[in-house]
Amino acid sequence: MFRSLAFLALIVLGSCAGPKAHFSYEHKEYHAPVSLRFENQSRQGESYHWDFGDGHTSGDYQPEHHYSLSGSYKVVLTAKKNGKSSTSVRELHILPPHHCMVEMETTEGTMVIRLHDETPQHRDNFIKLVEEGYYNGLLFHRVIKGFMVQGGDPDSKNASPGKRLGMGGPTYKVPAEMADTLVHIKGALAAARMGDPVNPSKASSGSQFYIVQGRTCSKQDLDNYELQKNIRYTNHARQIYMQEGGSPQLDKEYTVFGQVVRGLDVIDRIADAQTDGSDRPVKDVKIIKTRIVN
Repeated sequence: MFRSLAFLALIVLGSCAGPKAHFSYEHKEYHAPVSLRFENQSRQGESYHWDFGDGHTSGDYQPEHHYSLSGSYKVVLTAKKNGKSSTSVRELHILPPHHCMVEMETTEGTMVIRLHDETPQHRDNFIKLVEEGYYNGLLFHRVIKGFMVQGGDPDSKNASPGKRLGMGGPTYKVPAEMADTLVHIKGALAAARMGDPVNPSKASSGSQFYIVQGRTCSKQDLDNYELQKNIRYTNHARQIYMQEGGSPQLDKEYTVFGQVVRGLDVIDRIADAQTDGSDRPVKDVKIIKTRIVN
């Protein structure tokens, strides 16, 4: 009789005990973008609330969460039961990506673009927009053969024929990140921006970009640009400028933050599009989909 009552008391006390929140994840070096699975090791909890430290939350018992950007995040798990709660907090550090690759599928073919680690703010912003699907369905709204092809205006999605484009984008700008080693050779991915009179810091558009086609340059051309711009071209950059082309007049004026490593012929096909008086292709050239491929 006493043994049964003692056992019942243990059950009652156990059911009244407060929860104890605890969780873990595999400890290794993570580089953005990355998906992590969190292992819930809590005791006595009935419901759970996760705060992943990047503005996203979950009520799943054992969630998987995707981090697009590098940085330090405070992950908080709160376990609740019978009006009582317990919290477990852990710091998560995600390193910047190494030479992140982006695949851009267009109506003229597919390009693969390597993002430069030397321009982390532009790189991370582009990764974020790609993962949000921001560019999917947008147009190359400005095309100038022998120069560049430009896209990234959200107003271009489903834009009516002949509509003037090029002013759309997020409310924020990205600070300039110019490096002498990142220049406007053919295939360079660079950020569009407003002109110097209203933008003396040369800050970049939050979403609009262009990809260089350009023209071949002579040795004398490059020597002149070195003097004008106080820049020293590497032998590799000189070779590409002279053999494949580029737009060196833009160097140190706009932030170059990536390079097409596969699909240079796609740039040529886009640049061949017939355009109207605003340099918009008469037949839409569309970004079908972008995705991270490494």
